[in-house]
Amino acid sequence: MTKELETLLTELYVLIDDHVVEPRSGRGRRPVLSDAELLTLAVAQMLLGFDCERRWIRHAHHSVELRALFPYIPGQSDYNKRVRAARGLLCKAIQTLARISPSWFDDLWITDATPVPCGMSRETVKRSDLAGHAGYGYCASHSRFYWGLKLYLVCAGDGMPIMWCLANPKLGEREVVTALLERDHHLIRSGQILLADKGFSGAQFADTTAAMGLKLLRPDRKDETYKNGNLALPAVPPHAASSAATRPQWHRTEIARTNWHTKFPAGRDWSHDSLQVVDSTLATSHTGPTAGR
Repeated sequence: MTKELETLLTELYVLIDDHVVEPRSGRGRRPVLSDAELLTLAVAQMLLGFDCERRWIRHAHHSVELRALFPYIPGQSDYNKRVRAARGLLCKAIQTLARISPSWFDDLWITDATPVPCGMSRETVKRSDLAGHAGYGYCASHSRFYWGLKLYLVCAGDGMPIMWCLANPKLGEREVVTALLERDHHLIRSGQILLADKGFSGAQFADTTAAMGLKLLRPDRKDETYKNGNLALPAVPPHAASSAATRPQWHRTEIARTNWHTKFPAGRDWSHDSLQVVDSTLATSHTGPTAGR
């Protein structure tokens, strides 16, 4: 472990202890490993690329640097229980870090969806704990069907996630993003620009986002009159489209990179806890007429 990582974990611990974890009060024994230390230890696991908790705890017990930072490190079973119980604190810590990031105040948001395949055989579909959450969908970029979920992201211009959720692929993209924006409407600032692709076209979705204070910006369809063009930077009129075709569409690259790192953080798969957040997020899509962050 490098000195830079030690400094990062120390600063993260101070931030979590000061702004995330509430001071304990009342009677009872204090845990040997505090909540702030637990969250910092979980972040260190991800940064060091350990996707197996058993390997991580074994490594932490034999690491001189980690033992110096964390005098007490629990066993794998206790560590797993504590981390699952601290899901709310983890979300709060992520939000605290996001709010102090410069990109949190960007006026430009980007949204997109990407498949998350969870099974490749019929037997897996029958036995999987994802039954009732996952479903069959079609991935146009790979020209194939898949069984799993779909990841929806709303992120800042530099790729920092602002909102996200998992949903059944059979649900419409506009309905899911609408439910996501309605759930986290308190994060929307008036005049915010939402950059999307052609799949989010439609008068109803445009009216919904406008009512929330968002300005929807998306490429024009072939059957539409010119309005935004193909959104290659900088935006150009139709007569200059030939020169703009060679320019990199940076927003597509950025959202694709963010999708990949969100789907595969340190090689971990989606947990069942994440699916419980999806249910509460997309309750309107299931119960309405027509899937936590």
